[in-house]
Amino acid sequence: MASTAATESDVGRNAPRDLENQRHGHQDPSGQPNSPFQAGRALGRRLISMLAVEDGEVYEAHPDKNPKWYQKLLDAGVEENGIKPVPIHQRTLTQYNNLFTVFFTCLLGLLPIPTGMLATLGMGMKLRDASIIIILFSLLTCIPPAFMGISGMETGMRQLVVARYSFGLYLVTVPLLFNAATLTGFSLLSSIVGGQTLSVLNPSKVDVDVGIIITGLVSFAVSLLGFKALHFWERWTWIPNLISITIAVGCGGKYLRFQSEGEPLTPSKVLTFGCLIAGYFITFGGTVSDYSIYHNPCGASRFKLAFYIYAGLLLPSIPLLILGAAIGGAVPNVPAWEQAYSVAGVGGIMSEMLAPAGGFGKFVLVMLALTVIGNISVSMYSVALNLQMLLPFFAKVHRFVFMLMTIAIMIPMAIHAAEKWEESLTNFLAVIGYWAGCFDAVLIVELIVFREFDYSTYDHAIWNVGRKLPPGIAAIGASLVSLALVIPGMAEPWFTGPIAKTTGDIGFEMAFVVTTIAYLPFRWLEIRWRGRL
Repeated sequence: MASTAATESDVGRNAPRDLENQRHGHQDPSGQPNSPFQAGRALGRRLISMLAVEDGEVYEAHPDKNPKWYQKLLDAGVEENGIKPVPIHQRTLTQYNNLFTVFFTCLLGLLPIPTGMLATLGMGMKLRDASIIIILFSLLTCIPPAFMGISGMETGMRQLVVARYSFGLYLVTVPLLFNAATLTGFSLLSSIVGGQTLSVLNPSKVDVDVGIIITGLVSFAVSLLGFKALHFWERWTWIPNLISITIAVGCGGKYLRFQSEGEPLTPSKVLTFGCLIAGYFITFGGTVSDYSIYHNPCGASRFKLAFYIYAGLLLPSIPLLILGAAIGGAVPNVPAWEQAYSVAGVGGIMSEMLAPAGGFGKFVLVMLALTVIGNISVSMYSVALNLQMLLPFFAKVHRFVFMLMTIAIMIPMAIHAAEKWEESLTNFLAVIGYWAGCFDAVLIVELIVFREFDYSTYDHAIWNVGRKLPPGIAAIGASLVSLALVIPGMAEPWFTGPIAKTTGDIGFEMAFVVTTIAYLPFRWLEIRWRGRL
């Protein structure tokens, strides 16, 4: 009885304290939250636990643990994985030639045409001179991204995840943001070209802004589905793309012979336009591995894989860049083209070229506008992957969220850039070549010199472990050193460096060469300091 009385007494004495605890959100003796504040904290902890990515966590499929509706989506081809490395037993894809078609279709569209036009219409070159520069610089600058694409198959890691093994977990944010901006830029430029083309069908009802929104939303739908859907789309849509471009040239190609005489070629013009071509190709070094991470490394030679990527980048681009240079050279001498270009850009010229085909020409014009989807969807896919790397817990946030963010940013920017189309294109292609030269140089030297082509040194166990990855000081340091010659070698509408005034734009060349030279001693010292790669 005494014990019972004591217990009751204790309860009585503790009652005010319990009431006070409840008032301030404390827990009862059972450990259960007894206030909205505590419940919120518990929910937050569970959410953090769900989004946490373990050190060295790789992608594993768990069909037995997924809800049925979700698994049906995955079975239909929707990609589940984001940036987690893919272990070798899940790298089962043996259709290696789709690495050719994904890039071939991406570049078999309207975007190369205005790029080529910059040579003749923007810089006053002769068609012959522009064609030679296009061929030589394309042959050269497609090599780095083709070589870098091997790492996706060999490591099972996305391109910017591979970059962590040089730039580190934290400093990789610098090239990460540059790459995301570059891909977004390519997307908005492609959407401008597509929007211009759609707008000429019915200018009173569909302006360029509406056309930009339409091409952006269609591309969003394609890229949302992920890796398999992208490869499937790019594997077949090159056929209507090629047919549409061929019909356009067949209908309006007779005017291409009216070429402007052009100005004498100078070394400055060669290097400046060559820098634009380099910016067009070498930036693929930040994305190529994204499209080979599920390929089986045991089924194909590295050379074969690199050749597919190289051919996919090169073969559609050279003819279309030269076609663009030919169109640019003819615009001043064909009044209808000149007027159409001033109103609707490249889309206006395409409309004039297809005018002899009547109603069928309008159908082909729609098909031409849709050729930009391949480029935009590939770019948006990689942008979403880049954004997943910004913060550790983003790895478990689905690509859908980041793709919505991308398109929400891209469409307003594209509408604004369309107002100064030619200037936007020139500035964009030149500037992106600078950072890409540094980035490609670091990753290539890292693989060849310090890892001796041993892809096994890209250990999955440390892909997201900052203390075990390199600090990235050597990579960033080498890139910053190159700026000492990149900035004086720049030739932009808004700035021309003292060296570029004599030589033309050599910013890309300086970025690649100086970063390569500086990274060798910097990385060697970094390895000596750490005692490991």
